[in-house]
Amino acid sequence: MKTLPQTEEFDIVIVGAGISGIGAAKYITEAFPGKRVVILEGRANIGGTWDLFKYPGIRSDNGLHTFGYEFKAWTDPDAIAEAPKILHYLQETLDEFDLNRLLRFEHSVRRASWSSEDARWTLDVSTPDGDRRIATNWIFAGTGYYRYDEGYTPHFEGREDFKGDIVHPQHWPEDYDYAGKKVVVVGSGATAVTLIPSMLNHEGAAAHVTMLQRTPTYVVPWPKVDSFAQLLSRVFGEQRGYAMTRFFNIWSDLAQVKLMRAFPKLTRTIIRRVNATSLPEGYDVDTHFNPPYDPWDQRLCLCPDGDFFEALSTGAASITTDRIERFTESGIALESGEHLDADLIVTATGLNMRLLGGIDFDVDGAPIHLPDTVAYRGALLSGVPNVAISIGYTTSAWTLKVGILARYFCDLVKHMDAFGYDSVRVEADPAMERRPIVDLSSGYAQRARDVIPKQGTGLFQMSMSYQQDAKILRGPLLDDALVFGSTTDDAAPSTEKEAVRV
Repeated sequence: MKTLPQTEEFDIVIVGAGISGIGAAKYITEAFPGKRVVILEGRANIGGTWDLFKYPGIRSDNGLHTFGYEFKAWTDPDAIAEAPKILHYLQETLDEFDLNRLLRFEHSVRRASWSSEDARWTLDVSTPDGDRRIATNWIFAGTGYYRYDEGYTPHFEGREDFKGDIVHPQHWPEDYDYAGKKVVVVGSGATAVTLIPSMLNHEGAAAHVTMLQRTPTYVVPWPKVDSFAQLLSRVFGEQRGYAMTRFFNIWSDLAQVKLMRAFPKLTRTIIRRVNATSLPEGYDVDTHFNPPYDPWDQRLCLCPDGDFFEALSTGAASITTDRIERFTESGIALESGEHLDADLIVTATGLNMRLLGGIDFDVDGAPIHLPDTVAYRGALLSGVPNVAISIGYTTSAWTLKVGILARYFCDLVKHMDAFGYDSVRVEADPAMERRPIVDLSSGYAQRARDVIPKQGTGLFQMSMSYQQDAKILRGPLLDDALVFGSTTDDAAPSTEKEAVRV
């Protein structure tokens, strides 16, 4: 007879030791010093995205003064920073707030089963030492939004004929030697814009890199060092300067996005002019930098100090806008009849979305089908008791959401503790209009429409604005969508519907 693993008991389990999970751990342990909290990380290191990706130049595409935490200043001169600096910042956060004690690496949550009778989740966890079982009242899912075990690669006819290497950026081999190689990068998103200049102009550089794109992307040069932030830190000190920079950047980012969306034709004209002045005279900007969609229908790509345009200007890199007919032994044949020779093909073709880390959830034995759930305040899911999710923004820094979401979570748990509740669930109107939780035209969002939760209207709308979320998550704590429960008889009646936090 198989022996069942012994069950460990916790109050709150944080799944994921990336930027969301670490940030949430700081707020949660500060709010509840007496609760039993653990961070389960399926990989062997902290950092999530910033540890997983090993491709050359992997960096943020937001300034770290907003991508960093509200409670910990970003002090490095580089506002757009590469992964090693971000990982160092995350490790400093763990050290500074005594969070290392919570970490359990290579603990991969496979299944989570809710018992209404016990008001507990039971987690089946895989570890190097065998399967373990963990029980908890709450799950905080800081799992990101994509699959870590596989990137997205479409079918390419003739792929098996190619004699060189084919690498997806999500699975870039450490210390991969591309010196002197002719490289074709398939894709035009942030990964490609980052990767291409990073493979050039250094010892061991590629001989030439071609970006092969089907559809152009908006690409904008951006200062790597925020000189205004540096000035504020010198004048007002490190902490105040950081807070002031963060405040300024939050509002300036919002203003830029709103203006771009309000005046798409003007924005397109301005970006085209910037592109043209960043490239040699006569460069075919209208072919290679003229997306068929409006700005912020998909994310804009930033290139620090214009490094992408510099690589194009020197001739070390080039762009081909065409469609792939097939891979050949020596490269890629295009529909136009052109052939791109290659020793290495990089398929920067995107991600596969997956929320909640691919965990199989069931409630009282009934499986949870995520596309049937609706996000509430961007923090909870209908029909899934005592689970908080962390989903950041697509038009501004992901981490901005972590702070206000974690504080909302802590306030909700404090309310439940004060009135004797041990469960809360969200009820959504079945007739409410619904659409995917990530409502972008990007390929990864479109591919995931039938596998991710939905959003609705009112408090069920997934805000992509920090300012709007600040009102939603800091406003009245309670409303009729929240249904509280208790496994004991000593819970107070839920009459405090108008509770407001300040």
